[in-house]
This record gives sequence, C-alpha cells and structure tokens, in this order.
Amino acid sequence: MKHHGPSVSGSSDGRIGGLTESFEQKFARNLDGLSEKLRQAGEYVARHPVDTATRSLRTVAHDSGLAPASFSRMARAIGYETYEDVREAMREKIGRRVRSFAERAEDLQNTHSTAQRGFFDAHVSACQTNIATLFQDIDRDLLEMTVERLHKARNVRLLGALGSTGVVEYMAYMANYCTTNWAMVSRMGASLGAGLAGLDASDALIVVTKPPFSTRSIEAADLAAGQGAFVVVITDTPACPALRHASAGFVVPTESPHFYSSYVATIVLVETIIGMIVSRAGPAAREQIAQVEDINRRLGEVWAG
Repeated sequence: MKHHGPSVSGSSDGRIGGLTESFEQKFARNLDGLSEKLRQAGEYVARHPVDTATRSLRTVAHDSGLAPASFSRMARAIGYETYEDVREAMREKIGRRVRSFAERAEDLQNTHSTAQRGFFDAHVSACQTNIATLFQDIDRDLLEMTVERLHKARNVRLLGALGSTGVVEYMAYMANYCTTNWAMVSRMGASLGAGLAGLDASDALIVVTKPPFSTRSIEAADLAAGQGAFVVVITDTPACPALRHASAGFVVPTESPHFYSSYVATIVLVETIIGMIVSRAGPAAREQIAQVEDINRRLGEVWAG
C-alpha cells in the first residue's frame, strides 16, 4: 500500500534552514523511496519513541514483528549512519532539558513565595499525576520479567548516588527483611569496585539515577553489563546515559513545582518491586521476615512498649 507523507524540503545533508532535521522530517522526506518493510520500521519508531530510546534493537524488532535489519536499513535509507543514531534522536526528542536546581528554585520562589498553600496543592497534585502516569504507562511485562530475574539472581547489588542514595537505601532495607542476597555497593566509603567484583550473568545490579546524573552510577551500569549481569536502571528521562547499558530500563515521572525532582513515583515503583519479590518467595520470605523481627526485638532495636 502506498503511503504519502508531508512534503519536507531540505538540503541533502539533512538540515533545514540551518537546523538539523528531526527523525519525522527525515522519514517524511524519504518516505516515497522506502520499501514497505522500511516504512513500517519508520512508522513504528515514530509511534514508539520511548521504546526506541530505551530498549534494545532486538526487543524493538520483536515487539514490532519486523526483523532487526529492517530498522538498520531504514536508518541508513533516511540519512542516519546507524540505528543507534536513530535512538539518540529519540532520546533528544523526548528527553527534557535538565535545568539547574538554582533555576528551578528561582521559579518556585517567583511562583509560590506568597502562597505556601498554593505550593502544597501544586506539589501534591504533581505527585498524584506522576503516580497516575506511572500506573498507566509502565510496561507490565517488562516489570514482571525484571522481578523474576531479580528473584532468581544469585546476588543483587544496589547503587544510588547523590539524591538517589536514600531511595536505594530504603529499597535495600526492605529487601533485607525478606532475603539475604541483596546489598548496597559503595556505601559509606566502601569501594565501588569491591561491590561490583565477581558479578556475572547470575547476578543483578539495580541503579537509580536522576539528573544531574552520577558518573559513578553510569560507569557502574556499564561495567556490570560488560560482566554479563542483569542491569536495572530507574531514571526519569530517556536521555539518561545509563539506559544504554540496561537490561531493563524504567523511566519514572518526577515532575514537580519543587526545585528538586520528586521521588514519590520512584518510591511507588521500588516498593512494588519488593512486594512482588516477597510474593514469589513464599514461606522462605515469611521465615526470614519473622527471624529479622525477632532479632530486632532481642537487640532492643524496636520499641517494645
């Protein structure tokens, strides 16, 4: 079937009026010269920018019902050197511009300096929207697969730096109630290398990182992936550099009038993951939780009044 796209004029090097063309513009300009399979590949990318930006070519091809080669050929046919360049274009398309905390704080003060109740309403509303968006958009099949891999992993390591540190500590705290093979890496001065040493295909690494991205988190994801570990990346933008090393990537909304990214929806996701782990663990998890509670009481760590 013949498809006709909008007419887009531009130079042969993919620029329009001195500006770089978007994927959609490149695709439309070259549409009539594409085979049916290449058109389908291009249409899939245009309809699924987040999947293209965050998931592997093999996964995208499987979900689309097309061969991986169709996406690679499509990329070259419309002016990209490789399919990876298409993925980068999608990251730029949907990745929000990361503004400094100082700039966002100035916006907060200008908008809410004389209306504290107004800020409360705006912040709570944004958090509710983030949770609703997470509920609506999350890939449940990917979530199930991720939890199953974490449940079966020999060891699970967790890493979060800067603002993500507390979220990862909370996740480790929950996990340690029901399992003994989850641990944080690079905690309180501990060597990051020591925490990642020995990881292989039987292990997993969970990385939580939000803008401004921690260099250590990105490098750790790269290293663990290179060792064959199952790498889970939780972030808030498809432009996150760590996603290119992820076996499973989750882009969680963090919008807020606050000067800092909201972690409310991220907390919902990590609590969900741990809950799903416990549901799979059966009696072993119940016994572990009961033992931890008993030891805490014997050590006097919890109030017994």
